[in-house]
Amino acid sequence: MKSRSLRSTLIVGLCIIISSIAIAQIHDNDPVTLLQSIADKMLTQLKVNKATLKTNPRIVYSLARTIIVPYANLAEMSKRVLPPQTWNQATPAQRARFQQEFTTTLIRTYASALASYKDQEVKFYPVRGGYAGKSTVQVNSEITSTNGPAISVTYRLVNNNGHWRLYDMSVEGVSMLESFRSQFSDILAQGDMNLLLQRLAAHNKGKGKGKG
Repeated sequence: MKSRSLRSTLIVGLCIIISSIAIAQIHDNDPVTLLQSIADKMLTQLKVNKATLKTNPRIVYSLARTIIVPYANLAEMSKRVLPPQTWNQATPAQRARFQQEFTTTLIRTYASALASYKDQEVKFYPVRGGYAGKSTVQVNSEITSTNGPAISVTYRLVNNNGHWRLYDMSVEGVSMLESFRSQFSDILAQGDMNLLLQRLAAHNKGKGKGKG
């Protein structure tokens, strides 16, 4: 897969948020409070276990798999990351397999970012215009560290029956889903949905041209 450095930067911020949800399910009816609360708790855990994250890959893979499935809106992400025509023409079996393989790709990337945590901090800002009555919102934030400039990150959440769930994020204006969509479109230009599924499966088994 291409754009490894871009995805690593994108996922650092998302991991800080998603990975903390399993630790504390609080205030998920308020997107900003949710993100700030769980980020604070996860950052504490990352600091305490920083050495372990680097030396025991099984921990970060297990953490990512436990958290991503129930708390990220994978169905929405899977649909949005593909061209509409591709998604609409795919069979139910192809859609299900794509979501499974795409989830594994995300888990691999999340785990890699968690293992490379280096004392980042994150601050969230209020939703412009509020979030009451909205089905989707954007939450702006900044990730800061002691050895680099602040990074502007925007999180996109969707309201699922009163509970906010993540489906995308952008770093300095570059969307995670758009980054993946570009890679998938390149593959689809060479073939069809079956080719994309084959490439994803090979990548997830460590047989791709690059590791996410």
